[in-house]
This record gives sequence, structure tokens and C-alpha cells, in this order.
Amino acid sequence: MKFTFSWLKEHLDTPASVGEIAHGLTMLGLEVESLTDRGAALKPFVIARVVEAKQHPNADRLRVCTVDPGTGQTLQVVCGAPNARTGMIGVFAPVGAYIPGTQLDLKKGTIRGVDSNGMLLSEREIGISDEHEGIIDLPADAPVGTSFAAYAGLDDPVFEVKLTPNRADCLGVAGIARDLAAAGYGSVITPPVRPVAGKFHSPLDVQFRLPPGDAAACPMFVGRYIRGVRNAPSPDWLQRKLEAIGLRPISALVDITNYVTFDRNRPLHVFDADKVTRGIRVRFGKPAEKMLALNGKEYQLDSFMTVISDEAGHALGLGGVIGGEESGCTERTVNVFVESALFDPKRTARTGRALGIDSDARHRFERGVDPEFAAPGMEVATRLILELCGGEPSEVVVAGGVPEWRRTLHLRHSRVAGLGGVEVPADRVQTILKSLGFGAQRKGDGFECEPPSWRADVEGEADLVEEVIRVNGFDNIEAVSMPAPAVTPEPALTPAQRRVALVKRALAQRGIMEAVTWSFMPRPAAELFGGGQAVLALANPISADLDQMRPSILPNLLGAAQRNADRGFPDLALFEVGPVYAGDKPEGQSTFATVVRRGNNAPRHWDARPRPVDAFDAKADALAVLASCGVPLGNLQIEAKPPAWYHPGRAGVLRLGPNVLATFGELHPRVLKRLDVEGPAVGCEVNLTLLPLPRAKAGRARPLLKASPFQPVVRDFAFVVDDAVAADQLVRAARAADKALIADVGVFDRFAGGSLPAGKKSIAIAVTLQPTEATLSEKEIEAVSAKVVAQVTKATGGVLRG
Repeated sequence: MKFTFSWLKEHLDTPASVGEIAHGLTMLGLEVESLTDRGAALKPFVIARVVEAKQHPNADRLRVCTVDPGTGQTLQVVCGAPNARTGMIGVFAPVGAYIPGTQLDLKKGTIRGVDSNGMLLSEREIGISDEHEGIIDLPADAPVGTSFAAYAGLDDPVFEVKLTPNRADCLGVAGIARDLAAAGYGSVITPPVRPVAGKFHSPLDVQFRLPPGDAAACPMFVGRYIRGVRNAPSPDWLQRKLEAIGLRPISALVDITNYVTFDRNRPLHVFDADKVTRGIRVRFGKPAEKMLALNGKEYQLDSFMTVISDEAGHALGLGGVIGGEESGCTERTVNVFVESALFDPKRTARTGRALGIDSDARHRFERGVDPEFAAPGMEVATRLILELCGGEPSEVVVAGGVPEWRRTLHLRHSRVAGLGGVEVPADRVQTILKSLGFGAQRKGDGFECEPPSWRADVEGEADLVEEVIRVNGFDNIEAVSMPAPAVTPEPALTPAQRRVALVKRALAQRGIMEAVTWSFMPRPAAELFGGGQAVLALANPISADLDQMRPSILPNLLGAAQRNADRGFPDLALFEVGPVYAGDKPEGQSTFATVVRRGNNAPRHWDARPRPVDAFDAKADALAVLASCGVPLGNLQIEAKPPAWYHPGRAGVLRLGPNVLATFGELHPRVLKRLDVEGPAVGCEVNLTLLPLPRAKAGRARPLLKASPFQPVVRDFAFVVDDAVAADQLVRAARAADKALIADVGVFDRFAGGSLPAGKKSIAIAVTLQPTEATLSEKEIEAVSAKVVAQVTKATGGVLRG
């Protein structure tokens, strides 16, 4: 949004300087991106009189001018302009001046044998237009010796303000003046809108041809017929305003619409009424319909676009976006129909994006214009057209009406300090809101507020607090340091968050590579792993085959492992730590560490023959994860009751009390076939959410190492037990025989068949005895051995193998 300082002062009576206004705008949230002093580049140029202009002695097209720049001393200037003549008033540039139009520094020179000490300038050389047929010819009363920039009004600073999308009300100079006045930078002096009486009934009417239920595409259309206009170039004051903000003056009618757009944030359009057949019709686009727009481009229209047409069906413009060239105004236009309408912001934005059109009208309509100013905007435009172009206006034609915009919001006074961080007295709060155009009445502990029609962005209590805080001044918010809760800062990560890093490191140390996969998967794959519930279906999936939140990470890792195998890497181990979903509630999300191994346990090597991965590899991975999290492995129970996606005889679960902490084993052949994965493949899943947190330590120091100076003793035992007895059950029984002396129990052999009866097996264990007070005697060793045998027999029914 651009505007000049003098333009702003047409709406704001202020004693503030340019710098103060720039600071105030930024502090109001209207960030000043640039402040351009156009007069700085024109500072060397002064108004001068041509005392004498005579023919150059050596050139037919050059004249030698004697110039008085108002310094009391005349200078000789060689000039090639055809309009250079004695007595004229022009613009003089002395030697050393920089010429913007040519981008050159002016030097003293000799032209065809005659000295030249400066330059008489054209408008293109100054940089204010493309006119270069002759030098600038000023009125005879132009003050010689004064600054040309000040005389022509070109020393007016230009503000460029960067607005956030919600501040559509400040896309007009009047809206910016209103904000500055509320902040105490002056008072609003925007002229009131005075209606213009119509002299006749408009020969063109306005009708809506929109489908039922789509009236919001154009809720209101205000039109007016003006006959007998003269579309000449606009006056200098209007051209200078538009040129200052980067707009090219075209004609009075077009310039008026641009001026009102930037002055009052009211986009307008003017049709050549003689090119409109019997009236304006607002409808949607038709199939294969095309329109030649004012920018000279032809566009293919679509059925969602709001089209302004006439009774003959000709597309005259796109509502809120751009007008059509067919009904555009030219210098021959004598009768016009002026449009001031409301258009749906979303439909306007969609139309502009689809066609690649970015116009000033679209920029405003898609952000939302003041619905109450459609009719007053017509009066502003009518008065300007009558003033600059003449003519006679008809009565106003109105179709539709102002959509309902009124709403009431409650602002609790305490929320100003709670959200804004500064105490603002209640009277000050009320004054600020009223100065911004809000209705604000005291009620109970706060205010009942009605936002004005131009503030569609204010939707709740927080928005009202923002208005109060920004106008009261962000500088008034006291800088307060965050309180230090302790001498040392609190840890940034929770124990559960730190555990994730420990798990990743433990698995990486085992030679497993980390993978990151989608948190969703195809429904058929989810159903294989206990998922597929309707509540876990994605409403807007990124791909048609990724439509379900994952109940397990295993399918994604198996797919990644198979893709690697297809590319020549068949022996692979992958892990991922991430969320899995059992429901759509927060408690239905858990963090799992999941590992998949495929192929052989190691690459081929001359010294050792690799073997296919098995359930024990997966079990070792699960135990490594649990150990890294401080879970007491000795307290775990192993059960051969895995989920359905594991092999029923080659998988298990690790349980701590009632909680299943991990599952492991070979993947079921049926599951691998459905996923199109070649085996063998094993995996494990560890539920990190269920793992107990380690007990807090008394300090940061490591616990004392209690190393025994006495030699440990290892005794082997082989027990014959039923096939149904798990090895873990036997190990637990042996360890419980003497918890003080028995340091470790491990299985080192399993045997079945041979001389053993059917349904029996032999399990051999190594029991390590670690004395701490004295070396064990043979008698003590035998006593412990007897306890081991007795405990195992009692717990499992096993007998010592002879």
C-alpha cells in the first residue's frame, strides 16, 4: 500500500513529521517498508528563464540559450529542443547534477564549437514521464530560482506500508488515517460523503442470474448511469497522486476509479454504457466461454467464476478481478455505467489464482471490503466524475443488499493484562475501541463490543485485546525477565524423551540402520497388524493407498527391507522409533521401538558361515532396547503367546507383571506373502510408553562397584524335564535357590531324543557362584548345588540327568 504524505494529510489533521508518522505506523502494526523522498533526486533542478534563444552558428537544429537560473548571473546553454524560445520558463540543471532520465552526471561541454554550462530538461530527463518532444514549458508566473520539485509537488514523501492480510481496512488512505488518529497522531478530517441527486431513471438495470444458494457470490450491486461525459486526461493533481504511487494515468474515468480504490478502499469499475445491451447481468461463467480483458489478454472462463455480462450474454468483466476490453471506456466514451459492488472473497481469490490475474481490485475483494461503503462509494465516484468529466447522473440502481455483518463480542477487562502483559485502565480501553470505530459499552467486568463494518477480521476477545494493545503502544509493555526456578536450569528433555535417544544409540551400536517411514499405510496392510478401524482412516490422505494410520511400524520396515533386497541388499537390519496408533484419542498413541531383520545374520565370510536370522536375533534386539532403558531384565517373564502376525511357534512376548513390554520372533509366512516380502524375516516391537521409568538416583555419581576378591565357582547341571517346560522357568528356579551366592544362571545346551523318553528334553545350565566374604569350601558348594537341584525339581518337576 503506497501513499504520499500530502495525501494522508487530506484525511488526517496532524502536526507530526514524516519520521514520526513512519514510526507511528510501524508501532501500530502497519510496517513501513520504505519511505521515499522523491524530491531528493530533483533537488538540483531549479526554475529558470530563457533570456534569449538564438540559432546555433554551426547547427541547424540547435539553439544557444542564455538562461537566468535566479542566481543573478546568466549561463549559456546549448539546447536541441524545438520549443526552446526567448522568454519561456523552463527547468534548468547546473553542471554536476545527476540526470535521472539518462542516468548520467552532467558535465560542462562544448557542442559544435559553442560552450554549454548546464541543461534545459524535458519530463523524461527528469524522470516524471516519457514525454521528450521538447523541454518543460512552465507558466509565465512560475517563480524563477525556486526548486522545481517543490513547485510541481514532487517533493512529497511516499510511504510504502506492508500490511498483513487481515488489515484490509488499511488498503485505503482513509483507513490508515483512522488508525493514526486513534494512536494520537492527529484527528480524522476525511470529508463526509454527500449524496448526488439523480436526474433521470437509468436505462440500464441490474439483475442477478445466480443459482439458488449462491447469492453470496455477489450479495450487492450498486450501479449508476451518467450521460454526456467527456473522458479527457485527468487533471494534474490526480495524475501526480497516481504517478507517486506507481500508477500510470490513463484517462479521467479510469483514474477516478483508481483514485477511489486507494483513497477509500472502494474498488470501482466504469463501463461504456453504449456497449452494454439493455443492462447488467451477474451470473457464473459458461462452458468454453472466453473474455478479452483490459490487460489485452484473453481468458478461458470457468463455471465457478462470477461474470458481469449484459442481456446479450457478452462477458463484460470478472467480478472483483478485472474488467473486459469490449466494454472499456475510451476517449470517445460519452455515456457510462458505474459499478460499485460486493463480491465473495473466496470466489474472487480462486478466480484470480486460476487465471493468474493479480489486480488492485482482487487484492482488496479477496481480503474483504467494507460492505456498508458500496453505496457511499458510488456517491464519491459520481461526484468526481461530474467534477472532472461533466455529465448528468441517473438515479442509483441497487440489486441485492448489504449482507449481515453485525456481531457482538464480550471483552473482559482482565484479559487485556492477561493476554497483552500491560495494565490499561478501563476508560482508556473504551476510548481506544471507540476511536477505532468499535461500539464499546461497559457491562459487568468488561465491555460489550460491536466491531465496525470495515473490520471483518475481528472475531473474538483476543482480537479486541490486540487492538487495545497496539494502539496503547507496544513500547508500554514492560520488559520482564523470565523467573529462574532454580540455580541450575531444569532439564529440557523429560526422561521419556531422553530414553528415545538411548534406544536409538543402543540399536545403532548393534549395527542396525535407522529408517524413517510414513505414519500411515494402506488399509490392507494395517488390517494384517490389528489395525484398519474406521476411526484411524485419513480424511484427506496424501495418496490413495496411504489411507490408514499405522497400528505397527513393522509393515513399513518390511517394505523398506524388501525394496533394498530388490536392489541387491538382501541382508539388512532396520529400526525405527516412532508413534503407532490404536485409536483416535491421545491415549491411543504409543511410542514403539521396532526392529526388522531380513536375510542372513551376517555377510558371507571365509571364516564363518552365515545363518538365516531367527527369533533369537529378534529377542536379543528387544532385550538390548529394554536394557538401555534400565528395565530389570531378570524380572521379565517370557511367554510364547505372540500376536497373530508372528509365527506361532517361533515368537514370544516379554512381560513385566501385567504389561507386555515387547514382542519378538519370526513374521508369519502368511503375512509376508500378503506384503510381498521374501523371507526369512524377524522383528521385534518394544512399547517405550509402557516401560517403567528408572528410579531416581540420590546423586549424579555412579553407584559403588562391589567387586569381590574371591574366585567365582561355576557348576553345570543337566535336568530332564517335560517338553512343555520353558527354559526360562528352569533358569528362574535355579536362580531363586540362593540369591546371595548365585550371581548368574545361563542355558548352554538342549537335547532331545536318544535315550530320553518321548516328550522329554534335557536342558543344561551353568550356575555361577560368587562369594563375597570368603572362598567357598567344597562342602558349601555342594550345599548350594543341592538347593539348586531341589528348587528346580520343585518348580519344574525335572530330575538331574545321570
